[in-house]
Amino acid sequence: MECEFPTVNSNKDEIKKILESTKTIAIIGLSPDESKDSNRVARYLQSAGYKIIPVYPKEDTILGETVYRTLADIPSNVDLVNIFRKPEFVEVVVDEAIKRGDVKTIWTQKGIVNNNAAQRAIETGMQVVQNHCTMVEHRQLFV
Repeated sequence: MECEFPTVNSNKDEIKKILESTKTIAIIGLSPDESKDSNRVARYLQSAGYKIIPVYPKEDTILGETVYRTLADIPSNVDLVNIFRKPEFVEVVVDEAIKRGDVKTIWTQKGIVNNNAAQRAIETGMQVVQNHCTMVEHRQLFV
């Protein structure tokens, strides 16, 4: 796997504003396994007051929330899309976010960078955070 350096990214001030204005977070790849990072981060975000929406290929509920198979399936507004998938899948998620029209931020977790997808998101008016953990950033800024 080729690792990219994030050439498109938000700074700390922008990240703080993003986390302050976000209410609803779709978590792409939210595992039901409590030992997985996606589950730990989602639990933390729930406890911090965010509405989380799991996107996962199986399960009906995760962390007490209805699970959707794709971002396109979510019937309510989504402020931020938090991606726990390999970099090559980020393009598809960004395409879905662009089609939705309500997503304000694309956020890829630690180790996940896709500059092409990030640039496309920026060009459509979204903010982008790559290679950062939402839980870590939130803790550093607000706890």
